[in-house]
Amino acid sequence: MTADDFFEIDQQAVACGLGVIAAGNFSITAALAKHCSLLAARYLPSWEIIDYASASKVDAPSGTTRELAESMGDVAVSELAVSLVDTHGERQARGASIGGTQVHSVRLPGFVIAFETIFGLPDERLTIRHDAGAGAEPYAAGTLLAVRRVMQINGLVRGLDQLLFAG
Repeated sequence: MTADDFFEIDQQAVACGLGVIAAGNFSITAALAKHCSLLAARYLPSWEIIDYASASKVDAPSGTTRELAESMGDVAVSELAVSLVDTHGERQARGASIGGTQVHSVRLPGFVIAFETIFGLPDERLTIRHDAGAGAEPYAAGTLLAVRRVMQINGLVRGLDQLLFAG
């Protein structure tokens, strides 16, 4: 789903007086990784996201990574040293631009699901990474939080981090 899809859902929810919580990932630790990435984007001008999943995952990027990239675009647009237009070779190798962030999706056996936001400055790098296993346990606490809060909401809240850190 895209930002436009979520905008439409929000409009319908508000019109009906209902709450909706949409999250690419209901893991508390994934929400923390997103929050830290958004904080870092306020101070660091350049970043990219790598999205990892099993070979059988059909969506690329994952909902978690799309949500992260679109939210980071609300903070700033990542600065590229070489614009995509000026890239020599296959531009697709630079990933997809989502919300002003280059996103790369890796789909290989041996991965379950993970993402990392990599920030770069001259002579230093910050990586914020989240890995989840194959079970449902990483998502239980965040799902319960969303279930408990959804009746207090009017409209759409996008991202579990918004329940943890907003207002």
